[in-house]
Amino acid sequence: MQDRKDSDSRKLLRRLKEILGAPGGGQDRLDQITHHIADSMGTQVCSIYLFRDPNTLELCATEGLRPESVHRTRLRLGEGLVGRVARTGRYVNTADAPSEPGFRFMPETGEEVFPSFLGVPIQRVGEKLGVLVVQCREARLFSEDEIYGLEVVAMVLAEMTELGAFQGTQADSLPPKHRFPLMIRGSAGQEGAAEGRVWLHEARVVVTNPVGDDPDREIARLHEGVAMLRNTVDKMVAAADMGGDGEHTAVLETYRMFAHSRSWLKRMEEDIRLGLSAEAAVEKEQSAARARLEMSADPYLRDRLHDLDDLSNRLLRILTGQGTNTGAEMPDNPILVARNIGPAELLEYGRRLRGVVLEEGSVGSHAAIVARALAIPLIIHASRITTEALNGDTILVDGDQGIVHLRPEESVYKAFLDKIAMQAEAQNRYASLRGLPATGTCGTTVQLYMNAGLMADLPSLAGSGAEGVGLFRTELQFLIRNHVPRRGELAELYRRVMDNAQGKPVMFRTLDIGSDKVLPYMKPQDEPNPAMGWRAIRVGLDKRGVLRMQLQALIRASVGRPLHVMFPFIADIGEYEAAYKILMQELSREQRVGHPMPSDIRVGAMLETPSLAFAPKKFFEMCDFISIGGNDLKQFFFAADRENERVRRRYDTLSSSFLLLLRQIIARCEEARVPLSFCGEDAGRPVEALTFAALGIPRLSMRPASIGPVKHLIRRVSLADLRKLIDERLDSGQPNLRRPITEWLAQQ
Repeated sequence: MQDRKDSDSRKLLRRLKEILGAPGGGQDRLDQITHHIADSMGTQVCSIYLFRDPNTLELCATEGLRPESVHRTRLRLGEGLVGRVARTGRYVNTADAPSEPGFRFMPETGEEVFPSFLGVPIQRVGEKLGVLVVQCREARLFSEDEIYGLEVVAMVLAEMTELGAFQGTQADSLPPKHRFPLMIRGSAGQEGAAEGRVWLHEARVVVTNPVGDDPDREIARLHEGVAMLRNTVDKMVAAADMGGDGEHTAVLETYRMFAHSRSWLKRMEEDIRLGLSAEAAVEKEQSAARARLEMSADPYLRDRLHDLDDLSNRLLRILTGQGTNTGAEMPDNPILVARNIGPAELLEYGRRLRGVVLEEGSVGSHAAIVARALAIPLIIHASRITTEALNGDTILVDGDQGIVHLRPEESVYKAFLDKIAMQAEAQNRYASLRGLPATGTCGTTVQLYMNAGLMADLPSLAGSGAEGVGLFRTELQFLIRNHVPRRGELAELYRRVMDNAQGKPVMFRTLDIGSDKVLPYMKPQDEPNPAMGWRAIRVGLDKRGVLRMQLQALIRASVGRPLHVMFPFIADIGEYEAAYKILMQELSREQRVGHPMPSDIRVGAMLETPSLAFAPKKFFEMCDFISIGGNDLKQFFFAADRENERVRRRYDTLSSSFLLLLRQIIARCEEARVPLSFCGEDAGRPVEALTFAALGIPRLSMRPASIGPVKHLIRRVSLADLRKLIDERLDSGQPNLRRPITEWLAQQ
């Protein structure tokens, strides 16, 4: 009996394959397919609904419903039983459709005489393409075999849709996929604008043969591919074990468990026996599992999507022989598109990239840090970009607004190029200010420093006109390796950084890990709020061996030169005292063993928590310098997570309450005569930077590209006059100063 069902299924799939290969328009193919499915399954109705846009399904073909309803009947995502299947990615099977919750009666179709309903999603690796429906006059539930068989057919339809089999020539046909312009609104991870061509970090694997003619041969191909996959994964786990780090191997063991899953292999074998090719069987199980995991409330299970997708994609590339980018050549102006990417992988691309667009990520992620170091725009949370984009597509990245234009219309393209040209012209104007000080018309001078984290950043020191490095992020060298760097490696890197700075000061921030910056070889901490958890100096004081090793490397790198060390995320004077004591111990130790010493050493702290603004006077007197970490200070002051898009832009830096906090910090530093700087995204925004300078912060540290615009604005106005305005408005109780400051600037 089962053999006969398998044979019937294979006959239907072979017929679909013939329809795919035969000449004719998309509508003709759809009509033939619904007819053959209804005939094969013995149902009176078969209908195909496809997405017209991301939120609208359209009845595109039917056997059994009224023909005039085709291309007229539409449903919103989640509307009716068809919309429910599309939204959840799971089938609906009922003997009495009108009694189902959410049922919507569509009188134009004439479906009222067909109470039995089975709808399955047409989907491909998380991409929802439509819904396949069969209906009967008699009230009955469809069997598990029938459901499974229809899911197999839906998989073939998904591949046919992807291959463009249903792109018709009728005026009312669906717009061709991957051809029309698309705007995706994400979140700004790094400012800037770029125009270029899509380069997919992992190109989509194209399955050109969804139907298998010989099940035994396809199963043999599958077994061969799975064996190769398992061998690769086993080698990865073995290599991790040899590295002696037992913590991160737990992740790889979970990965290996997926690869060796017997149930995964068994389901793919069943798909093949029903008529799918090995590749299509892999994709069907990947799509089905993805739909299940995405609906899970368990974050651990949802995280396993990455493992599942990676394994499935590896297996697909083995079966199809397609590489990570299917033989394509990287364009001259590449913009990287990926679901997510690690720092080491991103650094491998280097400065060839014009920009980066990610489906996931965060403003503080490894990728965001590297993108800032490479001075390229980054957009995160760009939903579905990896399924919508193809290698070589024209793409515009607006990192200022967090918008991606894919295959833009001519008018959008020209307007965007005008924007880039204006920005380039402005940068040329700023270049003439490179050697001039950031001095206001009142005579007050502000020092402008740059942020860095890579050797590749250092050429910007001279080109931008920065007076030094106000923040060197030392964690990048830890993040891009799969093991703890050696002391000698770090010492050599820090030495080269100082050499390239050519006598200009470099503020080395000690390791700032934890929160969203988890080392590949460090066990992730299950913390409900990691930004306020075990991170930065808290990790350093608990893992003193790493902190000591890093301080030794800094001391050895600075032979005969001044050394500036800055401890991150200090929340209490006791933490600073403990870190300072460790540094002094390492200086004494290095001196005892005969190593040359720095010519001078300056020790400072990053003020990133409101608590430190109220620290005892002794703390300010102990510090040689203090740097306000604006990004963290702002999120903790307003209790607004900067990774949460709903609130990260809700509170203004120029809010009076935040400016009053800064004024208090400035006063305490002036009282203790300790140099103060401001480091963070807001330091690179001209209006905010001008406000900080007018308040009395004498040094600002920002990305190199922001130094020109900030200096240009400071040199045009009187900081003393602006200070008077700010003090007056703060003392009068005005809640926000953005408007009065911008109005004042407009009058200058």
